[in-house]
Amino acid sequence: MSTSPSSSSRECGVAVLGFGTVGAGVVETLLHNGDLLAARTGVRPVLRGIADLDTTTDRHIPDLPAGLLTTDSPALLARPDVHIVVELIGGTGIARRLVEQALALGKPVVTANKKLLAEAGPELYALAEANHTQLYFEASVGGGIPILKALREGLAANHITSIYGILNGTCNYILTRMEQEALPFATVLASAQQLGYAEAEPSLDIDGLDTAHKAAVLATLAYGAPAPLAQIPVQGIRDISPLDIQSARSLGYRIKLLAILRKGPRGIEASVQPTLLPLDHTLAAVSGVFNAVQVEGDVVGTTLYYGRGAGRAATASAVCADIADAALDLLAGAPRHPRSPAASAETPLPFAPPDLITARHYLRFNLHDVPGSFARVAACLANHDIGLESIIQNETPDDAPSAAPGYVPVSVTTQPAPAGALDLALAEIGATPDLVQPPITRFRIEALA
Repeated sequence: MSTSPSSSSRECGVAVLGFGTVGAGVVETLLHNGDLLAARTGVRPVLRGIADLDTTTDRHIPDLPAGLLTTDSPALLARPDVHIVVELIGGTGIARRLVEQALALGKPVVTANKKLLAEAGPELYALAEANHTQLYFEASVGGGIPILKALREGLAANHITSIYGILNGTCNYILTRMEQEALPFATVLASAQQLGYAEAEPSLDIDGLDTAHKAAVLATLAYGAPAPLAQIPVQGIRDISPLDIQSARSLGYRIKLLAILRKGPRGIEASVQPTLLPLDHTLAAVSGVFNAVQVEGDVVGTTLYYGRGAGRAATASAVCADIADAALDLLAGAPRHPRSPAASAETPLPFAPPDLITARHYLRFNLHDVPGSFARVAACLANHDIGLESIIQNETPDDAPSAAPGYVPVSVTTQPAPAGALDLALAEIGATPDLVQPPITRFRIEALA
């Protein structure tokens, strides 16, 4: 059975597995912009079939040809006239089994499945290499932003020194509205769910896990070795209050959920956490559901990539770009990128121990309103070699987290300090019930160039 398209016909058969929001966008793009793809690449992707458990719901594609829909994914991807398999099911269950089946048949796979790549990427890269095929995953990070192509091709001559990314549109939308309308987190989350920007069960987004999956994919591609999720500390946005946003702004910052990858003296420094960015920095200005990634290379310097990070059309654009790449590689008889990322790496990336990563931080305490309380907090921080840079005590908004009677919110920013030292200091402060009312809020500060 041939897994290559005919060079005379200049056509590639495509099977789409998963006919949800993104799958419908991919099908619509292939049907409407197939001539454009053929003109620009010299090969026409031809839709051979669409597999989904639900074949009756209207996907609002009026010109969908009859006979394409099926519920039998394994049979569809095994057909000899299918040369490229597009996995848009999501998750790590049936999606993984189908991807493995396609790769074992020597068929290239296009996927937007960042969870699958983050959790099983090394095994899938190795399987693709063993069967002389490729895994394409541009749509897994940043939606329509071609960030992976930039890392793989445009910045191929660069050692990547840092990546800072706003990679989750749901979180960015929530933080934008919290700031612009002075609304609490729970109110904006409920609105985002009603508008379809947040899932009914939103923890994957708001707890930072979706961003962590994307950070792992970026790290693997940028640094050429597996990036275990367990090595990436994650903090979501549930604990951000209007008071924190107000305090950050008065200090000249805006809070964003940021994926951080940076080469440090002890290895790759990686994290996902709410981060205060200077108001005049480009990343701080990214609003609503948009994503942005800043990449610094040792040769090129700083580059920035911006666009819609999710949605039917944006993600379909990236998937179809991968389909075009896969088709060109098949017609050439060999992939232009001969090795999958990290397929040949024997060990995972050397990650810096999180407790040794040095950074500035924003802290908010509900402090006992008696003379000497702040002096005790400052003394405890100083005992762990943590200096303070600024102190503010704002009026408490009506919808700010409630403090017990006799306690007031106080926000401070620190000088650079190891995270482990700050952990110890905050544990001591938090264990003193007559000093602060828990919890203590803590976010990172990045003064990006």
